[in-house]
Amino acid sequence: MSPVSAFAVFQAVIILPFGAGVMLRRRVADPEQFTRRLLRLNITLIEPLIVIWCVWGLQFSRDLVLMPIAGLGLAVCGLIAGIIILPLLKLPKQRAITFLVSATLSNHGFTMGGFLCYLFFGERGLGLSIIMVLYFIPYLYGFVFPSLKAITRTRQQGSVLRDYILDTRNMPLAALAVAALLQGMDIERPTVAFPVDAFLALSIALYYLTVGMNVVAPGFRLLLRQHLVLAAIKFIAVPAAAAGLLNIISIEQNMKAVILLQSCMPSAVYSVVTAVLFGLDARFASSLFVVNTAVFLCAVLPVVWVIS
Repeated sequence: MSPVSAFAVFQAVIILPFGAGVMLRRRVADPEQFTRRLLRLNITLIEPLIVIWCVWGLQFSRDLVLMPIAGLGLAVCGLIAGIIILPLLKLPKQRAITFLVSATLSNHGFTMGGFLCYLFFGERGLGLSIIMVLYFIPYLYGFVFPSLKAITRTRQQGSVLRDYILDTRNMPLAALAVAALLQGMDIERPTVAFPVDAFLALSIALYYLTVGMNVVAPGFRLLLRQHLVLAAIKFIAVPAAAAGLLNIISIEQNMKAVILLQSCMPSAVYSVVTAVLFGLDARFASSLFVVNTAVFLCAVLPVVWVIS
């Protein structure tokens, strides 16, 4: 399947579950509890298989280490900008934490950033974007999840390290460690037909079903200030910081172009997933995600298209 065909399939996998989630929301007694169970199933069983298979067979040179470092830098930049602006928004604790998660996590994956890198820069751009997004699993499961668990913990019980290792929400990070170990031991990945596309489509579908079941359209206008601030972080502050840093370092032009394009990406669906898993304001997260993505598609992407 060509990248364009795969993108079309994945968009269907996004739109249909999102619509189904919107329709199912009123038929489920507790949508957040229902989606939380689905997400735990996804993170415990489906995502670890995808991570192990894809990372196990990955090959990249020393020069390309800069790409995941750049991805991590973009995420941290969004987090810092969110922390700086947060006192001005005067949000309650749960909503404030939800906002920070939305500010730091961006859609760098194939369903947005990766495909646009392919569209603008060809197969080289797609390859660089895939390597860049390697930062995401360690950052999400190694920093964001543990931080939220510590913040939302009401009292300390038992060993923090044991709690972290046994937490099923960290399974993709454990899978990444297993894949790295297999690579380090020079164990070749089996030459078997593994349905990675099907697993990936199922995983994405579950995530967007979550968004659909938690989004509430009437709240958009009431959250205008938060939407504007998030847009300023995603589409002004982070790209400006990336452009400033890239102007003072010397790297390959293709790598620079991919980093700059990825610096403009909207909030990630994982911001909604995280809100559901940790009992934050999932509807607020869904609203931020939907509106931020719409702003990107309607206002930011046309500008990027013209100047690229």
